[in-house]
Amino acid sequence: MVASGYNGWMAIQLAPAALERVRSYLAADPSALGLRFGVRRTGCSGWGYLAELARDQREGDTVFESGGVRIYVDADSLALVDGTTIDFLKAGLNEQFTFANPNVAGECGCGESFTTDAERAA
Repeated sequence: MVASGYNGWMAIQLAPAALERVRSYLAADPSALGLRFGVRRTGCSGWGYLAELARDQREGDTVFESGGVRIYVDADSLALVDGTTIDFLKAGLNEQFTFANPNVAGECGCGESFTTDAERAA
């Protein structure tokens, strides 16, 4: 995995099921560059994940590659998601992306949002 603008960051990785799902989205939308992954303020703990098709590379993005898929992460999100493995799970009729993020210190009860150790110390 190579990241453009690499400054000692670990990586964002796609587990096989997530890789397959993202590739299917990209095949259906050839104009997309890859996956945009980051966080936004939401929920009761503070941060929620954002995963969508990337339409452009923005100033400050770090670009990772996993299984031939480019993953674009904005500078504000990078420290909060660095090292995350994205997976895709199916359980009965339910399907969802899941995130194994080593930076998470706590999650809200509904699973909508998370917090990090740096935020708890602040």
